[in-house]
Amino acid sequence: MERELATLVESIRNAGTKVRELVGVGFEVQTKSDHSPVTTVDHAVNRILHEMQRQEFPQDGWLSEESPDDPARLTNRRVWIVDPIDGTKALMNRMPEFCISAALIERGAPVVAAILNPSTDELFTAVRGGGLFMNGTRVTPSPAHAFDPVIMVNAWEFRIGRWSTLAETARCRPMYSIANALALVAAGRVQAAFTIEPENEWDLAAGVLLIEESGGAISDAEGKPFSFNQPIPRFRGVIAVAATADKSLHANLQTHANRVSSKSERKRAAP
Repeated sequence: MERELATLVESIRNAGTKVRELVGVGFEVQTKSDHSPVTTVDHAVNRILHEMQRQEFPQDGWLSEESPDDPARLTNRRVWIVDPIDGTKALMNRMPEFCISAALIERGAPVVAAILNPSTDELFTAVRGGGLFMNGTRVTPSPAHAFDPVIMVNAWEFRIGRWSTLAETARCRPMYSIANALALVAAGRVQAAFTIEPENEWDLAAGVLLIEESGGAISDAEGKPFSFNQPIPRFRGVIAVAATADKSLHANLQTHANRVSSKSERKRAAP
């Protein structure tokens, strides 16, 4: 997978340069059919990465937030899954958390991944079985904090106080890009990323491999492993825990997820 990684790194670096250029001169914001924002930055990055796939790996499939979904990808053994800008609202507000996220999936599992934060110029990469790297240097996470772990949670869940009981034993921070949060967990800079809100495959594909290659643990909100390139490319939440975090943290977050989910189901079932 060295060729795939090298090609992806070159392409994502070029995309990062384009992002910084557009942020400097200004960009346009549009509204998609689902009422979410999209910018000319998203489209520019999508073009750069899609051109890489078409030129270098034309036999592979393609799934991106900013491209029409082609069902033909379901017949491909290998598929590139891309989020050109994860955290578009963060980009619009000039918050340095938005990221470019891309992964190569083989038989449902990510085998090559890269997440670039253009604001900090930090590029996290991984090849399955090869460990986690940042800007070409192997990442060795620092020892865990014994108490008061930092957990990044969905910004909307943070605002409504969904995890108020969790905040009694941990420092909860809102995340504005799940890709950025997963890269930080993989590097051991925060102890976990957590949400029960729906996530798309392109939100998670690269981050899953980064977490796994760092020695961390990651699952959906029900504790199930991820399998990518599904007909409906969507999951129910994510629980990601750093390799250096307390070993009970994943189970603790799973308990919180189950409790809130059960409460929501009871409310829906009530007459």
